[in-house]
Amino acid sequence: MINKNDIAATVEQTLQDSDLFLVDVTVSDDNEVEVTIDSERPVTVDDCVMINDAVLAAHDRDREDYELTVGSCGLTAEFRVLRQYRKNVGNRVEVLTADGRKLKGTLAAADEQGITLSIDEKRKIEGKKRPEMVTVEIPLKYNEIQYTKNIIEI
Repeated sequence: MINKNDIAATVEQTLQDSDLFLVDVTVSDDNEVEVTIDSERPVTVDDCVMINDAVLAAHDRDREDYELTVGSCGLTAEFRVLRQYRKNVGNRVEVLTADGRKLKGTLAAADEQGITLSIDEKRKIEGKKRPEMVTVEIPLKYNEIQYTKNIIEI
């Protein structure tokens, strides 16, 4: 079976001086390799071909038979790496927490420890008769998150 870490290292080296970054590499039991990349800009077919060619050049298919697919993250794909969180700061996202809460708001910040989600909710304000909409910042560690993905609004 082809080594996932070897493929990831090849892709990382290929992307070293570009604005592209590796999101994930999966290898199935049947040696089907799937490489997922992303970027601050739209990922092109030429970007995928470049990665495909680099992997094929570094990993001889005559020695190890494998099937290779290279693609980009979809608009509604779950975030997997910190760079995806950082590129989406300021965007509306949906977060499913580990305790099952589904939160929708604006991704306010992301760092190595976790994210800050800014959500609008009704709260009772002291001295006011009716609840009012207020913006609340919710810090979440990555281990408290099942998934985060963009909300597409049209």
